[in-house]
Amino acid sequence: MGGRDKGLIEWQGLPLIAHLQRLVRPLTDDLIVSCNRNQERYAAYADRLVSDDSLDFPGPLAGIRAGLAVARHPWLLVLPCDAPRIDHALLETLLQAAGRAPARPWMLRCGGQWEPLFSLIPTHLAEEIEHAWRQGDRSPRHVLLPLGAQAIELAAGDPRLANLNTPELLAKHRELK
Repeated sequence: MGGRDKGLIEWQGLPLIAHLQRLVRPLTDDLIVSCNRNQERYAAYADRLVSDDSLDFPGPLAGIRAGLAVARHPWLLVLPCDAPRIDHALLETLLQAAGRAPARPWMLRCGGQWEPLFSLIPTHLAEEIEHAWRQGDRSPRHVLLPLGAQAIELAAGDPRLANLNTPELLAKHRELK
């Protein structure tokens, strides 16, 4: 995105983060946003902000760790800021599935591909995730699968998981609801 902060790029008249905030707000009183810059702008969309504890921006697992460290509820819902087409029905499916097996992380799997940035992680797994981090693992998928991750299966190409992380994709999806 040319060095721009993805979550603050506008789509359908609002920053990408605003779309997710509107979707998730009814589900929680503890909306945590992981951001490493522009905290003053993200603050309007979160109850709390967290940042990586490493200066080299080691990827999304760092943000997941930071969220787990401050989460006040038994689950941490992980969503990428550049996927505004996810909907309430899909989040409800994820939450209901987690209720059936509450000790395990849940991830979406789209066309057989695990999507760890669309996940629901029990906060009691924070120490195991931290241990994997200390061992050098930086992949959310590699960390969550051995913890017994369960899948919500979706068809390949499910548009709700569209990752709008280029100007071309933003333009392509601009008019879609």
